[in-house]
Amino acid sequence: MKAFFTMTILVVLLVSCSTPKKEYLFNGENLDGWTIFVSDPTVDPNDFFYVNEGMIETIGVPVGYLRTVKAYANYKLHVEWRYPEVPTNSGVFVHTTGSDLIWVGHYQGQLKHQSAGDFIIHGIGRSATLGDSTYTSTEGNKPLIPKFQASSENPAWEWNSYDITCKGDTIELMVNGILQNTATNCTVTKGNIGLQAEGSKIQFRNLWVEPLD
Repeated sequence: MKAFFTMTILVVLLVSCSTPKKEYLFNGENLDGWTIFVSDPTVDPNDFFYVNEGMIETIGVPVGYLRTVKAYANYKLHVEWRYPEVPTNSGVFVHTTGSDLIWVGHYQGQLKHQSAGDFIIHGIGRSATLGDSTYTSTEGNKPLIPKFQASSENPAWEWNSYDITCKGDTIELMVNGILQNTATNCTVTKGNIGLQAEGSKIQFRNLWVEPLD
């Protein structure tokens, strides 16, 4: 019996040690680990992105974004969002690189109302393959590739979830558990994670990454 319990404890320890641990990107209290960029230099960044009742919130005007200080590669990202007022436009950035500007280089899971799951490539020379075509971002052109099927978003003002898997040069977008886009041959495979502000108030919660390697 003693040997049985000893073996059970060893199995539990091995499983716990081999299970990837989630890294929470937001502690519910402040924006430690994030940096804010606003297009209007007269705006106080802390009035643009801030914490409200345990959620990340932005007023959405003027445009800008919040991005992690830390860079990530090979991970699963979970983000929940909702528009508490008029639903308009936003996005989740992955593999964000370069100097802060509107817009910094990134791949984007679109959050425009009813368009979550669309895939955007932004940054001169950055490319990816979706379906049978390879798209490259050039000056003045940021390719937008539509999602696989009709919107899987919940009604306006309800919470939605994005699960974005970044593995090697592949990015998959799942909206509320529905696979909506897959990009392969991405030319950038590591960078910061970002939350876009573009049009109206939006809230985010329950943000975490889980390593895949």
